[in-house]
Amino acid sequence: MSPSKKYGRSLPLYRSKALSLAVISTLATSLSLSTLTAQAGPTINFGDDKSLTLGLGLRAAYTNAEDGSPSGKSRSSDFDVYSARVFTSASLSKYIKGTLNLDATAGAESSFGSARKGVGDKFQVFDAIAQFEFSPEFNIWAGRMLVPNDRGNMDGPYYLSTWLYPALVARYPSQTNGRDTGVTVWGKLNEAHFTYSAGAFDGHNNVSGASSEDSNLLYATRLQYDFWDANPVPAYFTASTLYGKEILSIAVAANYQKDGVGSNTAKGDYLGYNIDALIEHDIGIGSLDLEGAIYKFDTDGKSDVASSFGGAGSTANVGGIAAGKAYLASVALLFPQKIGWGKFQPYARFMKFDADSTQGDGVSSLNASSSDSKQYDLGTNYIIDGHNARLSATYTKNKFDGAVASNTSTDKFTIGVQLQF
Repeated sequence: MSPSKKYGRSLPLYRSKALSLAVISTLATSLSLSTLTAQAGPTINFGDDKSLTLGLGLRAAYTNAEDGSPSGKSRSSDFDVYSARVFTSASLSKYIKGTLNLDATAGAESSFGSARKGVGDKFQVFDAIAQFEFSPEFNIWAGRMLVPNDRGNMDGPYYLSTWLYPALVARYPSQTNGRDTGVTVWGKLNEAHFTYSAGAFDGHNNVSGASSEDSNLLYATRLQYDFWDANPVPAYFTASTLYGKEILSIAVAANYQKDGVGSNTAKGDYLGYNIDALIEHDIGIGSLDLEGAIYKFDTDGKSDVASSFGGAGSTANVGGIAAGKAYLASVALLFPQKIGWGKFQPYARFMKFDADSTQGDGVSSLNASSSDSKQYDLGTNYIIDGHNARLSATYTKNKFDGAVASNTSTDKFTIGVQLQF
């Protein structure tokens, strides 16, 4: 299996028109061959370390949410495509590779409220990476890619142990889906037990009138050590469950940007950092999965501008940062017995965000999404083929600070399906 496809991040290949036609013809033939498995996806080899791989991903769900109907007075009952993705990875030589991944996200990955129908129906580029991979120990990527920070972002929604993305606590700024445009250096040392990644990116609030109108870069790094089994995940990515591996993983991450928060008349430096840990261990009755994280987001005593500041769109990486601390803890247990097609993995997760009540400029930063907030998730996965095929059922309860939120408590029930080919 292509590692880049498997973890939703792949390798751009531009050839002559004749070769492009040959690729299309070969791909169409390959797709019809019964020898191709859904898990691996079709790969076309051109010889001399040249290849092209195609993959597909889908997350869809039914959501029933309190006060989630258009009237805001009754429960919603919605079917949504959370995410539809096209993964393409290519290799030009042993050392030069590329990624071009597309995503159409329906906006339902928010941890608050119900799914929002009809949002983001068009495909957009969320990975576009030129990859210079010299050795397992040293690689350089350039383009749009995941910013090194917390495990939730490095997982993405497809490689969590839970169904919903941890948006309540994973609050690092990004252009889209945790990505930004820049350069990352990464590698795996000590026989892949130590993974490092560090990069420089366009960053936050780089628009006229905002704090970084002088285009200050955001700097990011993540250092991870895996004590038991070596890190089996490609590149500098992560997964919050590996379905039976023996994992003890601890990581620290930090993002910093000078003048990264606020307006051009009230600007502050941005600093976000976290420590996260993952333990996965066979306890006899099944594989126990424990995950925890602690976050700190510092805005230098300044309030950030609104995410719509200056007419910014949803992928502009503008506004919306709140100062505060955040916490995450989750537990999952994968039972070894196969029932029907797969195995059951019940899970529970708790998240909390404690917002700083006021900023140094005297402007309150609290609102329904940045106030003191808690989220409880209780559910089960039905694992058919690892992260490639699974069903999930989840009950979610959100509680907000009554001083700033008109609705202090909401709940929802979600049934989801995830497939990757």
